[in-house]
Amino acid sequence: MFPTDPVSNLAALIRCPSVTPAEGGALAALEAMLAPVGFKVDRVVAKEPGTPDIENLYARTGGEGPHLMFAGHTDVVPVGDEEGPAINGTVKLLEWAAARGERWDACLVGEPTNPDCIGDMIKIGRRGSLSGRITVHGVQGHAAYPHLADNPVRSILQIAQALMDPPFDDGTENFQPSNLEVTTIDVGNTAVNVIPAKASAAFNIRFNDRWTAESLMAEIVARLDRAAAGSALRPGRAPARYEIVWNERPSHVFLTRNNALIDSLSGAVEAVTGRQPQLSTTGGTSDARFIKDYCPVVEFGLVGKTMHMVDERVALADLETLTGIYETFIARWFGHAAA
Repeated sequence: MFPTDPVSNLAALIRCPSVTPAEGGALAALEAMLAPVGFKVDRVVAKEPGTPDIENLYARTGGEGPHLMFAGHTDVVPVGDEEGPAINGTVKLLEWAAARGERWDACLVGEPTNPDCIGDMIKIGRRGSLSGRITVHGVQGHAAYPHLADNPVRSILQIAQALMDPPFDDGTENFQPSNLEVTTIDVGNTAVNVIPAKASAAFNIRFNDRWTAESLMAEIVARLDRAAAGSALRPGRAPARYEIVWNERPSHVFLTRNNALIDSLSGAVEAVTGRQPQLSTTGGTSDARFIKDYCPVVEFGLVGKTMHMVDERVALADLETLTGIYETFIARWFGHAAA
């Protein structure tokens, strides 16, 4: 039987080579921790054509009454890379559980939400995220004979600028201003004296609750149309031609307004640490964007100063403090839910 102290359990998980998409023994370790204390554990393999199969774990205890979900992930990113596609993980596991009749009244996601110290911040929502790639088509040719070619680089630069300026908005009551970043401009050209046939630019925008993914797509297309119409590939030529491909599954903006959930967690943080946590919607996306379709969700976890860095680490004192916060939160939330 596994020990019950959080440091030993974390060490057991860290020893597992669970680099996405491999389970690496981490789910087996969790099952060994949970089953002896009364949890029924299911190991669910999710599949999707063209993607790796992913094994997930769902553990349940208790009977009738309020149901609280704790959500997290055991896989880690490859060295130097970002996460894999969010296809066969939380989304499929939620669908599987809901189809079996599982229902939840609230959820806590254990993401590292604190910027500096345990107790700094609770995430009560997230901005939306939308990505796409624009391609401008030109006519390839020799740089010494520009009149025989159309250079798409001229237009892609103007289009990229039009995406970033003017600002989309100046923020809302609960969210930062929406912000678009052009993340790459590519022509795939290794020759310095050849005008390329096409140029592309990729972008990502994090947006607030002034927009939906659909209204934002319409605004971006309007900006692209205006920029393309005014940016001929060469003076005197026809306007530029572009195409846009949207990344699948934009992340939608959301804000949790469940006072019982937020107050239970805020009160637990203050009771254990003496700090009043800031309620925030900053940062990137998380699995909360999927869970919010099933129940109210908040996020609170460790300090995130070193996440995705070499030698990612956590203070053991913080781990003990977090355990105390979670224990206090569970008691407070079930007290609210039963009232």
